[in-house]
Amino acid sequence: MALQIDLKGKVALITGVTSGIGLGVAKILARAGCTIAGCAEYPSESAEAKAFLKTVEAEGGNVSYVKADMRNPEEIRAFVQTVADRENGKINILISNAGKNVFDRPEGCSEMDWDFNMNLNLASHWRITKFSQPYLEKNNGVIIVISSNHAFSTLPGCFPYNITKTALTGLVRSLAIEWGPKIRTVGIAPGFIDTPGNQLWFDSFLDPVMEKQRTIELHPVKNLGTPDEIGGWCAFLASEYAAFASGTTYLVDGGRNALMQDS
Repeated sequence: MALQIDLKGKVALITGVTSGIGLGVAKILARAGCTIAGCAEYPSESAEAKAFLKTVEAEGGNVSYVKADMRNPEEIRAFVQTVADRENGKINILISNAGKNVFDRPEGCSEMDWDFNMNLNLASHWRITKFSQPYLEKNNGVIIVISSNHAFSTLPGCFPYNITKTALTGLVRSLAIEWGPKIRTVGIAPGFIDTPGNQLWFDSFLDPVMEKQRTIELHPVKNLGTPDEIGGWCAFLASEYAAFASGTTYLVDGGRNALMQDS
């Protein structure tokens, strides 16, 4: 019989679900049988929220959406509480994914950009794990923090984004130590994933097609990752097959970290 990942009966909270990695994760977990509770910054009646619901429903998933700005602690708390109340306290999986690129150089970074980055790309992950902890503990749950390959190595001009992504590896370790064995905590550090956000970056070049191909060639696998592939990692790490995994952040970057690249 083929190996199957079965997450039927489990409830997954996923942040940043209206595009990119968050949407890919929601699709794959729904395909594995999860009830999906998603959030993002857009209102519930927005086109983005409706598209998310339609996409996940097409996977056969039981899905809901709540508007939550991950920079706002009270909106994060309300999102978790809304799902907990609806599901009678049953929260099994938390995928803390929401974030945004904040790229500059140390001498050029403004106080506003620093604060925005620290709030969204670091503090929000701590806050949602803290608010979810009682429910995850009751259900022997799993936390998966989506970081970045910038946590392991970075490039010029990626400050202060890379600072927060590096810090998330420490968050994963601390939560695994403090909240185990009732809760497992792991991280995923994706490399270059083919998302609408990254396409905007390619589009900023005079020749977007050439720049995208140049980036692809930097990877030993000779392609970019997909949101669904990160979703597959999340499904595996949330399953019984990953029960011995905790406190580690897994680098998923197409082998780019293995290859020395002269500029």
